[in-house]
Amino acid sequence: MTSTAALPLPARTEVAIVGAGPTGLALAATLAQAGVDFVLLDRQAEGANTSRAAVVHARTLEVLDEMDPSGALSADLIGRGLRVTRFQVRDGARPLGAVDFGGLRTAHPYALMVPQYETEAALLRRLRALGGEVHRPYEVTGVEQDADGVTLTTASGETLRAARAVGADGMHSTVRGAAGIGFTGKPYEESFVLADVVMDWAPGPREVSLAFGSAGLTVVAPLPDAGPSGSGGRTGGHYRVVATAEGAPAAPDLAYVRALLAERAPGQATVAELVWSSRFRIHHRVADSYRAGRLLLAGDAAHVHSPAGGQGMNTGIQDGHALGRALTAGPLDGPDGYEARRRPVALRVVALTDRMTRVATTRNPLLRGARNTALPLLARVPALRERLATELAELNYR
Repeated sequence: MTSTAALPLPARTEVAIVGAGPTGLALAATLAQAGVDFVLLDRQAEGANTSRAAVVHARTLEVLDEMDPSGALSADLIGRGLRVTRFQVRDGARPLGAVDFGGLRTAHPYALMVPQYETEAALLRRLRALGGEVHRPYEVTGVEQDADGVTLTTASGETLRAARAVGADGMHSTVRGAAGIGFTGKPYEESFVLADVVMDWAPGPREVSLAFGSAGLTVVAPLPDAGPSGSGGRTGGHYRVVATAEGAPAAPDLAYVRALLAERAPGQATVAELVWSSRFRIHHRVADSYRAGRLLLAGDAAHVHSPAGGQGMNTGIQDGHALGRALTAGPLDGPDGYEARRRPVALRVVALTDRMTRVATTRNPLLRGARNTALPLLARVPALRERLATELAELNYR
């Protein structure tokens, strides 16, 4: 990919988009397809992102097909990912129940395991095919709106005038702050460890494992080259590990990740290599409004929640596409219609992931026992299994 650091900012545009993650890219590509003038800015140099998200759900793949009716966009991404049809819930190593995506009523009855950087790269290729580009690195430090438009100021002192501005700039959104929109919610008490590893994993690459335990929630998900053997002669394949953990170091090392999996999944993991890791705190919050005058919000600027279920990036991409369509629609289906459609989705996702997280991380032995007794019984009810699979795949949000 070529660097766009030298790409100058124009004086004016119709829509200024702050943040070129998956949400901003989806919005930009939707506007580009409709012929709407926009400027997409990001403070990072190209390729400087980290790969937190690792799953693309069925509804998001449907949205990619809407963004590119030829099917090339979704096919591009699918070709770089691993299709998984089952989320297996465990108590340690003991199976409690499974969520099966194979019977979903969609052209994409699976969860696609693929690193976030691949998703961003596919969206960027689509944007460039439509003649769009990302302006980097431009950090937006000031946003002021008036009756006629919005003025954005960058850290380097440049300005951009736009009819509207969209904050796709994450949880600490500059645009949301400038709009004065509240961000209702709170952080979880637990920290989360995120790590990509090369390992032998007993459950194998055909499922995502969500393991409960007295120490907290542990998710192990296969990445595209997961399996019995990895590349370069290494033992094992690539997996993503997400786990609640108290007192974790800021950058967990190989020994820490090995000890964590030995405690949470005894006898199941042989970790050969740590590719990268981090520790982060999560919140469950939803913006009080998605719009204040000419300023709008999408993605993590509008909602953040637990990674349980892997829905954060998916909801953001769907936001971006929905907002792009709203900005090209008539008055009845415009920006106000966008908030009416998408904010209830965020509230629903936050509620679901919060319930999942609290059920998984409870330390009350009575509640743990009740959970472990009830889940196998509930998992035997086909209607309940289908309902949960549909909700996780976000197919209820069409």
